Amino acid sequence: MSLYPAFRSLLFKLEPEEAHNLTLQLVRLAGFLPPIREALKLIFSAPARPVEAFGLKFRNPVGLAAGYDKDGIAIRGLAALGFGHIEIGTVTSRPQPGNPQPRVFRLVEDEAVINRMGFPSRGSEFVQIQLNPSLAGGLWEAISGMPLLKKRKKKIKPWGAILGVNLGKNKDVPNDQAVYDYLALLQNFAPMADYLTINVSSPNTVGLRSLQGRDALQGLLTHLNAQRRLEEISLEKRLPLLVKLAPDLSAQELEEAVGVTLDTGMDGLVVCNTTLGREGLTSSQRDETGGMSGKPLTKLSDALLEQVVRQVAGRIPVVGVGGIMNAADARRKLDLGASLVQVYTGLIYAGPGLVKEIVTKI
Repeated sequence: MSLYPAFRSLLFKLEPEEAHNLTLQLVRLAGFLPPIREALKLIFSAPARPVEAFGLKFRNPVGLAAGYDKDGIAIRGLAALGFGHIEIGTVTSRPQPGNPQPRVFRLVEDEAVINRMGFPSRGSEFVQIQLNPSLAGGLWEAISGMPLLKKRKKKIKPWGAILGVNLGKNKDVPNDQAVYDYLALLQNFAPMADYLTINVSSPNTVGLRSLQGRDALQGLLTHLNAQRRLEEISLEKRLPLLVKLAPDLSAQELEEAVGVTLDTGMDGLVVCNTTLGREGLTSSQRDETGGMSGKPLTKLSDALLEQVVRQVAGRIPVVGVGGIMNAADARRKLDLGASLVQVYTGLIYAGPGLVKEIVTKI
């Protein structure tokens, strides 16, 4: 019998962001304590369901979506929960606080969340340190958050799961200069990540979604593809680049964004980010601004996924995200053509056992 419902009732007495930070720190601590980490593996271990995508081998198709562990502080603990891959971030080049609080709202009646976080990030250098905690001083840095060393690029992966890093521009960087932010982030994380996701679809950074327009996206992805090729030569490894799209694009905008993604040599699409739509919500907090995720996003994200899969026609894999609250939701996305799925809001309502449930039943 799951203990999560009782734990959730306690968590839901806290403000959403406070509850999130508490659970993240608990998972982080568990990751650094081998007996607890091994116990989590025993409890949440899922059967093997190997999948190949983007030239990578995943132990199962269920991943953690970006946004949960923004600064990469809890990867070890998260990997013990059975995920086939973990996507950290969104990471920005320089530290930034994000939008003012309160900025996360729990819509319990709708099994949804609205957030307007705005890419709060401790910055690229801090996250690089988290990905190298076994180097001298690294454990202290990982626990205290106080950097001792400068940039490191040696790749160390003690967590096992495939690691993705979600990249975004700083809020104060204008769109016509955004490419420099993304290029710097690509260079920083190419040696450490198994894949990178280009986030141009968050609704909470003013103007960011304009980068999904055909001309802007073409320029951005062309530069990133050229830099990626240089990194691959230097690192002697393949580095998949994925693009994460918004669910609020018109049919024409979506077709153009997918077409540009294919034309510029990207390796995959993540479909989709949070929505500005509020259809079907009943909660008194439904009018809060920000991106909405959870159960009300399920149908929209499924429809978007179906359209994208049809357009790419097998040329690149697609990751299905949005409204996965149970195993049936995940199975449907895989049946629609997704190679992998990612969860986040479903974990808030169903608990960490959701990963094992999905992997067991798909």
